[in-house]
Amino acid sequence: MDIRVHGPAPTTPFLGAADLLETECDLDRPVHVRVRQDPDERTWTAHPDDHHVLNISQQAATSAMARELALHEYAHMARHEQAHPSHTQSTEEALFLALAGRSVERRKLTHCYQIANHMKDIYADDITLDVGPSDKLVAFLESELAAALADRADDARGRRTTATADPEITAVNAAFALALVERHDLADRDHRLYDLAHAAADDAPDVDVQTFKYRFRALGDDPGESEYRKALVDATQEYVLGSDGQAAD
Repeated sequence: MDIRVHGPAPTTPFLGAADLLETECDLDRPVHVRVRQDPDERTWTAHPDDHHVLNISQQAATSAMARELALHEYAHMARHEQAHPSHTQSTEEALFLALAGRSVERRKLTHCYQIANHMKDIYADDITLDVGPSDKLVAFLESELAAALADRADDARGRRTTATADPEITAVNAAFALALVERHDLADRDHRLYDLAHAAADDAPDVDVQTFKYRFRALGDDPGESEYRKALVDATQEYVLGSDGQAAD
């Protein structure tokens, strides 16, 4: 793999992640790692015609999770090169199919994109968890869910300034975490993550955490385009319409 790091960060985590990925698959296109000064910059990828771009904050690039974050994003790049349906399906198209003719509040629509990202992450992490250690990932999922629950608990008036503090998407995030853990047998059922997920479910009674956990966990390894599209449409409708079949105004 051809890895080129641009910015103030060590190259070791990015090269180490590439070594891990190469035990399972390789990337045909070079990867340009662009280290950003903004500490709030999220780690994300882009795919120009002749290369991939990994954007990451300097804070993340120099953290203990740097190698794991890079490996996860390399796995997304691999899925992109494989033309895997999870990475070629238009989210906008699926949302249109799922919600045509219905009025949906902007908050929930934003959450639908997060659900689509979770489904992409399932397939990326199928690669990362085949080639890399899982202990940091489980600790990261636990930490993120605990932080989201703390944000909710500390806000006496219920005002939500970030998606992670919203109890409904926090419940979906909890379902994703459990699905990933169970899909790859990463933790026992007495792990603290299950207690946190139960608390998240209590905070969002309109979200069926068990249903979403099953949807994420049961995603087929190699779905066809129509199969994957249907899975994304069904998950979107489950979140927005719920059991009563009515979207929020």
